[in-house]
Amino acid sequence: MSALLPRLRLEHTECDFKREVERTKTKNWLKSVCAFANGIGGMLIFGIDDKTREHVPLKDIQGDIEFITSCIKDRVSPIPDFILAPDFTENGGEVLVLKVRGGLNTPYYLTENSNRITFIRAGSSTVQADTPILHELILKGTNRTWDTLKSEYMAKDFSFTFLESMYYNKTGSRISESDFHSFGIITKDGFLTNTGALFADFCPLRHSRIFCTRWNGLSKAPSNIDALDDKEYSGNILQLLGEGEGFIKLHNQKIWYKTANSRVEKENFPERAIHEIMVNALVHRDYGVLGSEIHIDIFDDRVEIQNPGGMYDGIPVQFQNLENIVSTRRNPVIADIMSRMNLMERRGSGFRKIMDAVKFAPDFKVETLPSFHSTAYTFTAEIKNMNYIKADGGLSGSINGSINDSINDSIKLSDTELRILSEISKQPSVTILELMEIIGLSGSTVNRVLKNLQKNGYVARVGAKKNGHWEIIEKI
Repeated sequence: MSALLPRLRLEHTECDFKREVERTKTKNWLKSVCAFANGIGGMLIFGIDDKTREHVPLKDIQGDIEFITSCIKDRVSPIPDFILAPDFTENGGEVLVLKVRGGLNTPYYLTENSNRITFIRAGSSTVQADTPILHELILKGTNRTWDTLKSEYMAKDFSFTFLESMYYNKTGSRISESDFHSFGIITKDGFLTNTGALFADFCPLRHSRIFCTRWNGLSKAPSNIDALDDKEYSGNILQLLGEGEGFIKLHNQKIWYKTANSRVEKENFPERAIHEIMVNALVHRDYGVLGSEIHIDIFDDRVEIQNPGGMYDGIPVQFQNLENIVSTRRNPVIADIMSRMNLMERRGSGFRKIMDAVKFAPDFKVETLPSFHSTAYTFTAEIKNMNYIKADGGLSGSINGSINDSINDSIKLSDTELRILSEISKQPSVTILELMEIIGLSGSTVNRVLKNLQKNGYVARVGAKKNGHWEIIEKI
């Protein structure tokens, strides 16, 4: 792990810096050990000031190794899988690196004054897990998921005509009695699973809901007319998919213009992108959070779709490469049924389809690319209004009577190149380190992409390295 610091100048989901091994306040670093074990793993680097990122020499590394090992064994339960070894910075300074692997026996607890507490990572911070997160960790530790659990409802009291009708319409096959068991809808003793309750005609789960609002303007801030339209839908998951998409479609205006020999139609929000985001929200939301629901908020310039539950693997989506996100499913049984009806794919290609739906829309511009943000508790997708006219007269997605001849060039760009261009358009002074954190790629990759963009005439660097900025060359 040589040249460690150039790659890890920023704390993030998988990295935490500590100035020293605190002997009297061990909770300050032991809670990160628990959080890493409860998530995807990570490392604690002792000997780096967490504010200045300067190297601070450790006085007794051998003693620190013995103390850390003893504390983990005595106070963290079950004991996580970890590696503890010295390493060196690029300047030769010695640090102590504690690598903790993501564990299977969650939750991992920290014992403090006879109490057991558990923690998770939320971006670059370590926070105490609340009740919904704790329940999810317990299920993970027993190799179960919420959608597989037996509900309190008897199957004989419910019908599935909506599911059966849509299944036949999508596949040309009928659901047999045995399919209800093999699909994970009904248990062997005749109860509905949580999945079964969600797909039943009259879904008994009160938090299977969507709140939809068309706001007046660009925010929820009070005005003379706060909302132009609002609806609340409840019911089974397939009905919610139709109702949610229907509400957006109601407010999804379509414009058109003529070219020399054709007519071009352009929606505010590409329907394919909306469909993929709605399916994602319904399949991957955390149904264990009672009293929660999916929110659809339509503004003049965008639509935001938010669902309870962050990324199931614990890595915030804004730190990941959207071209290569590994599919991890919070509700695999629900996902399997939706896949059987061709409403989603098993390969985890939803993000790519969302991006492609926007990239291949008429008059695509990089600033109209969707954006995604997640915390430990929520996931938010934002689709830009491709026909929105800005207050300064600019147009997000230019409509000038003819198709931009440079679109073909921009479509050839990779998602990584497009994301970097998007960040530069929002913040011309953005640094390589900031791009590394936002996009979740290494410095060498970001540097390589920037060089290609400069070589091909998409961006230019203006000014010195430290106080200069990027400029997008208007060819896309």
